[in-house]
Amino acid sequence: MNGIPLLTLLTVLPLVGAAIALLAGRHARAVALVTTLAALALALLVWTKLPPDGSIGLLERTTWAPSLGIEYHLGVDALGALMLVLSAIVTLMSVDAAHRVHKQPGLYFALVLMLESGLFGSFTALNFFHWFLFWELSLIPAFFLIKLWGGAKRGPAATQFFVYTMAGSVALLLSFLAIFLATGSMDFGQLGAMAADGSLERAVTAHLGPVMMGLTIGVLAGFAVKVPLAPFHTWLPAAYSEAPSPVTMLLTGAMSKMGVYGLLRIALPIFGHQIAQIRTPLLVLAVVTVVMGAWAAAAQKDLKRVFAYSSVNHLGYCLLGIFALAVPATGSATQTSQAASLNGVILQMFNHGITAAALFWFIAMMQERSGGERWIDHFGGLRKPAPVLAGMMGIVLFSSLGLPGLNGFVGEFLIFRGVFPLSWIAATVSILGLLVTAAVILTVIEKVFTGPVPEKWATFPDMHGGERLAMAPVIGLMFLLGLLPQLVVDSINPTVMNLLAHWRF
Repeated sequence: MNGIPLLTLLTVLPLVGAAIALLAGRHARAVALVTTLAALALALLVWTKLPPDGSIGLLERTTWAPSLGIEYHLGVDALGALMLVLSAIVTLMSVDAAHRVHKQPGLYFALVLMLESGLFGSFTALNFFHWFLFWELSLIPAFFLIKLWGGAKRGPAATQFFVYTMAGSVALLLSFLAIFLATGSMDFGQLGAMAADGSLERAVTAHLGPVMMGLTIGVLAGFAVKVPLAPFHTWLPAAYSEAPSPVTMLLTGAMSKMGVYGLLRIALPIFGHQIAQIRTPLLVLAVVTVVMGAWAAAAQKDLKRVFAYSSVNHLGYCLLGIFALAVPATGSATQTSQAASLNGVILQMFNHGITAAALFWFIAMMQERSGGERWIDHFGGLRKPAPVLAGMMGIVLFSSLGLPGLNGFVGEFLIFRGVFPLSWIAATVSILGLLVTAAVILTVIEKVFTGPVPEKWATFPDMHGGERLAMAPVIGLMFLLGLLPQLVVDSINPTVMNLLAHWRF
């Protein structure tokens, strides 16, 4: 460990803030705002200190329980650092949106900050035991945030969320216990190096028999629930719709990225060869996730359920890009396509997190003004009494649609640029998801913001100054990344090339 342990400080900071918020009563939100602002500043500092060659930097390594293969091992490359920045931004947005929490505010904001700590720990840990602790830590506060502050059906939604996620965690744990029994290691870097030269599969087979594919499926199942990948997605609509909108912002904006991150940091480096062997059925599931998510969103009348299924659709593009690139690099053209796809996946993770969180923030504003109304057909003509809200939410909706010039376009374009040469059938069928998503977004705009204004919404309040000020940086970031995506792509591309150079398919 050299210098200031930035990653440890970043992970511990929200826990300190949570302890203070728990005792702060009605001032808990102010404590949470200060803590999340400080966390964002630290996350941006981490981003500025990344190694230029794309390798993992800011390493912190301390012996913990060597006989069990357990180390306190932290580090980030551009992939991890970008997820830290995303988590910090989304948590800050969520806290800002939660200004109407009056029931046990100290406990509420303490749980939010605990969740942020779990996110930071998951995106920095390089040892499975350490990583798994934070993976599970994020589950507990999310469960209670849904269970205690959710809607009328919050109990079943929270239970379903917990059971699905816990089942995935058990599959992950069992698979890695088997890997540890065979290798004596839980270090991601060491296991990835063993996978690259084939010694990992030989060790597992020698100790446990031909179970490597079963272990791969167990790991994939754990991450598939978190993203989610169809058919493991059925917990998501209930959890997203019953959770308070600020909590839904965290679930879709940050927690769902833990699953995609796990595929990139753990599954592909360690189980890439096995994933390549089952690439076709995985691609089928990814395409189903994309298309089904879009069609399911089109069938919804509840705004939160519309964008819950839309989130499934958008994360399906990430899964499509990941599974499509799992082929041996036979030439420069294949390598270029793999790099484009992986760059797109990482950028899509960040862009979707910002856009989806902003959409649920706007839904929270609409619920506050309408007494909890969420049905699309019950609105209409809101651009007349609330032109600023309609205009700013319209920008976010067009970002979700993938309009060129906004951040939502770039990641999807890079994914399809990479996937078409690698699997043109999967890419072609997935285009249906883009078309249906466009129809869904335009339908929402038409029914909510255009047409005659119902009498009960004639005095619908527009966004006040504080809301405009809070949302302006988010909208600005969407334009910035839409017009100048190289600000992020130039930083993540060295990490992309470094990852691809070490993966074995």
